[in-house]
Amino acid sequence: MISKFFSFFYFYQWWKNLDKFILSIVITLFITGLFFSLVSTSLIASDKLNTNSYFFFFKHLIFVILGLLIIFIFSYLDQDSLFRISIYIFFFSLILLILVPLIGVNVKGSKRWLDLFILPRIQPIEFVKPFFIIIMGLIISNNQISSFTLKFFVTFLITSSIAILLIIQPDLGQTLLIVISWILLIFISGISLITLSLLSIFGLSFLLYLVFYVPKFLYIKNRIFSFFDKETGSYNFQSDKAIDSITSGGFFGKGIGEGTLKNRVPEAHTDYIISVISEEFGIIAIILILILFLTFIFSVLKKVEKINDNKVKLILVGSISLILFQAMIHIGVNIRLFPTTGMTLPFLSYGGSSIISVSLLSGIILNLTKRKVEI
Repeated sequence: MISKFFSFFYFYQWWKNLDKFILSIVITLFITGLFFSLVSTSLIASDKLNTNSYFFFFKHLIFVILGLLIIFIFSYLDQDSLFRISIYIFFFSLILLILVPLIGVNVKGSKRWLDLFILPRIQPIEFVKPFFIIIMGLIISNNQISSFTLKFFVTFLITSSIAILLIIQPDLGQTLLIVISWILLIFISGISLITLSLLSIFGLSFLLYLVFYVPKFLYIKNRIFSFFDKETGSYNFQSDKAIDSITSGGFFGKGIGEGTLKNRVPEAHTDYIISVISEEFGIIAIILILILFLTFIFSVLKKVEKINDNKVKLILVGSISLILFQAMIHIGVNIRLFPTTGMTLPFLSYGGSSIISVSLLSGIILNLTKRKVEI
């Protein structure tokens, strides 16, 4: 069976039925991220780490290669195998997420990472997100569960459990991403607007209670206040520097290596990569990146129109929306539309967990957009 699975015939059929346009966009985005990783991290590595000036770039390259391998594997699987494997990986990733408050690594007051022997410094939520979308799609579209109320309740329990684990870390940015993705999926599956509105009001009220009355989330309260009042302190430092960099870059940028944001703001190559790019290459580069993302999203949604399977539709919409929401939040933070959240930009930002997460989503999307031909 294994030899048959990896036979030349199966490989040929995979390549023949694959949506090569979507694949080309994914690869282009990864290559773009590698290029900007090279120009934005070489000085950081040499100045701060006193090591090979291409340290971060080579590390980024390794994760991109691993990501492309993941894309191949998950796009190569047949749909039944993809869904079956996804269930196992989801629960394994959920266990890792549960371990974060217990044995996680504390970085700047938050426990979001695990240091394991075989997987050093991973962020479990990045592994949970792609399979969360699949689990939600499988439950909502399950014909064996006739009651939509029961489906809603089960998905609500799973989403709430993940949200609570994220709030404990705390990581409200990823919490919002998970909750918004869930709301989108139940909305397009047929929930009434009244129920959705009441649910949104309850969720927003609970979030406001946490931020304003739970001491652990005091920093978020201060960050929100400082976002609306530029004179309140140091919480605006990163956002102000980011927007200043975008402004100073102008339309065509200062040129490769001429930007200063990457040396003035911590983690600029992850959380503020858009500002780093804009400063050195100008707004024109950002426009081209946005066109790439929009083309990617449009290409997937165009495929959704032609699919009759509700399960596949839900998973595709959820997967591409997750990438869209994360990109919107990242760009919104960089242009000071939103408070700082520490959200990476899919495909482009430096970070192993983030690259693997978007690779999983890309592999799932490519799998479900293949031409359905019996082989």
